[in-house]
Amino acid sequence: MASSATAELCDANPSLLSEGGLRVLPPIFQIYGQCRAFSGPIVTLNVFEDNVLVREILENPGDGRVLVVDGGGSTRCALVGGNLGLLAQNMGWAGILVNGCIRDVDEINGCDIGIRALGSNPIKSNKKGLGEKHVPVNIGDTIIHEGEWLYADRDGILISKSELSV
Repeated sequence: MASSATAELCDANPSLLSEGGLRVLPPIFQIYGQCRAFSGPIVTLNVFEDNVLVREILENPGDGRVLVVDGGGSTRCALVGGNLGLLAQNMGWAGILVNGCIRDVDEINGCDIGIRALGSNPIKSNKKGLGEKHVPVNIGDTIIHEGEWLYADRDGILISKSELSV
């Protein structure tokens, strides 16, 4: 994210924070990948312990977007691994937020992309192709819509109804 830091965005937009146009996700996500700060328009995905649709979306050009995966908060398996991290990097995604787990942490940390997840788990996910693309998702009691903007850095993760600047 060559753009603004999350703290600066919060300081510059108090009315958006109070009105709900700018929301802060709870501090429950671990930081992975080489990009410690990233931002972009959101693409949403709702899955549960199945990552077939994650791959389907990441196979498309990212164009600087951020994939937000609501995995229901499950920590029983990983939804993103090293191969998908590399795919996301190569396809131009700015980042991935996973309300669930990743695996292949060392491989993901070698990718030039930002990834946030609840943690890691070495177990792979199911491969049934179940889930919904491009739907509102609920992460940390925050409803996130496709096309909103995500801003992430070491201070936290923000969701905005529109692109922001300081």
